[in-house]
Amino acid sequence: MQAISLTACCVQLYLYLSLGTSEFILFAAMAVDRYVAVCNPLRYTIIMNSHTCLWVVIVSWVFGFLFQIWPVYATFHLTFCKSNVIDHFYCDRGQLFKLSCDHNLFTEFILFLMAIFVLFGSLIPTIVSYTYIISTILKIPSGSGRWKAFSTCASHFTCVVIGYSSCLFLFVKPNQTQAAEYNRVASLMVLVVTPFLNPFIFTLRNDKFTEVFRDSMKSCCGLLRA
Repeated sequence: MQAISLTACCVQLYLYLSLGTSEFILFAAMAVDRYVAVCNPLRYTIIMNSHTCLWVVIVSWVFGFLFQIWPVYATFHLTFCKSNVIDHFYCDRGQLFKLSCDHNLFTEFILFLMAIFVLFGSLIPTIVSYTYIISTILKIPSGSGRWKAFSTCASHFTCVVIGYSSCLFLFVKPNQTQAAEYNRVASLMVLVVTPFLNPFIFTLRNDKFTEVFRDSMKSCCGLLRA
């Protein structure tokens, strides 16, 4: 059993929620990026220029860190009068609500609405973008052309499916304490599995990275044989 102070627990929860919110905003932005690349390829460099990309990153980070100030503030202004043991491997908000002796249905409902706003607010543009992408891909006459167009979106689509399915299970629940009873596997997916897979999912689709990785492996094999 690991000990953690209340301040460290607050910081941990804040960073987890803020970075997660920023990630979902970036997911939506990347979906729009894929839409422009597939549906308007001739205008891609004009629309998705370095200035646009920089502002997308800044807005997503600023929004994520500002948006989660009140939820964390409201969570740690509860009165904790029960056990000081969190039955989880990190400071889960559902477990903190279980330790509270306040009547916090209103706070839980507001947090539920905020979670819906973040998840569905970023999921809707993603769904719309992929609807147009799929429609455009199906109009491509050749099979190789369809596969090439789809392969540009495969990495992002994989991360979207893993990320949204796990977080919808975790956070879009009116009763936070009820969710705390069976969300450890989903939490593991969000905190460990998805970040671990992201570099492989995105970089292995990059031809230059694959070429460099292949050459590095050949060099290592040559050194081992020598």
